[in-house]
Amino acid sequence: MTFLLAVVAVVVLLHVYLYWRLVHGVAGGRKWRLAGAVVVALLGAGTLAAFGLRAALSADQTRTLSWVGYLWLVLALYVATVLAVAEVPRAVLRRRVDPSRRRLPRVIAGAAVLVGAGTTGYGITQAASPQLVRREIPLDRWHPALDGFTIAVLSDVHIGAINGRPFLADVVDRVNAERTDLVAIVGDLVDGSVDELGPAASVLGTLRSPAYFVTGNHEYFSGAEQWCEFLPTIGVRVLRNERVAVGRPGGPTFDLAGIDDRTAARSGEPGHGANLDAALAGRDQSRPVVLLAHQPVMVDQAARRDVDLQISGHTHGGQILPLGYVVLLDQPVLAGLTRVGRTWLYVTRGVGFWGPPVRVGAPPEITLLTLRAARPA
Repeated sequence: MTFLLAVVAVVVLLHVYLYWRLVHGVAGGRKWRLAGAVVVALLGAGTLAAFGLRAALSADQTRTLSWVGYLWLVLALYVATVLAVAEVPRAVLRRRVDPSRRRLPRVIAGAAVLVGAGTTGYGITQAASPQLVRREIPLDRWHPALDGFTIAVLSDVHIGAINGRPFLADVVDRVNAERTDLVAIVGDLVDGSVDELGPAASVLGTLRSPAYFVTGNHEYFSGAEQWCEFLPTIGVRVLRNERVAVGRPGGPTFDLAGIDDRTAARSGEPGHGANLDAALAGRDQSRPVVLLAHQPVMVDQAARRDVDLQISGHTHGGQILPLGYVVLLDQPVLAGLTRVGRTWLYVTRGVGFWGPPVRVGAPPEITLLTLRAARPA
């Protein structure tokens, strides 16, 4: 509820500002201002409806509304950002170069719309084409016989009103072509129920490598327990505060651990809640452990428990930069490889998107991690 109220407040304030700068400060007559106010209000209502009706209607019923409402939101945010940046030069130049006090606002408004539209269009093309990102990570306790073990990381697919089965099928085909040793799906797979999105998600059953899944925060808006029951029926192993031995046939193994999302305990799902102690209880400290945890912020706990590598998603790399930097108020990094103590943390930008089908400065990725035995210094 708090999140929804915050969304409403932001959308309302955003559209009041846009009316003030794009309509009131530009339009020359009362009729034009009234017409502009109606248009801005309708677009704002469409954005709020895209957020609010998703819980009550199916993905098919909200697809068009989602496209219109979310795309307008991104366009509005970028237009407002340009307008806000222009406030200072506007104040300095207004009386010097624009005695009518109308010409300069029109020039600024036009420039803001052009920049916003161009940036949004670029972001749409970026969001539609996940990159294949390859990274090598040296691990101190990694057995030489496991050198070159590859993990395909999929996170934040967000199957729903916009991303559907064709999108996921293409991702699966690309992963299969890489012949990885393992596939890690680190949360936020879906935005909807099993009844609604199960047929789309079932394409994961065609993965050729062993696949493991941990919940993200969006699973807890979508019936997490039902998804945890459904995914094993299509061959995806769900790790809930537990670990399994993984390796190549006939060779050494390592511990692959997975925990529920950080938000699970307050989700209302009985028995759900992140518990790293349970996942690592009784493990052999000489064995390497790779942890799947949706949110990067869990790395502090992982480092205290001597985890070798944590793989996370959640941030989308910011998705819509520079606005996405607000994520750093809650998470330690936006994306990429970093180290906390002895623990490596890799944060993928994710495959899909949430809300607007737009990525700016944070292209989506299918991640291929190759784990290497670290050479002695």
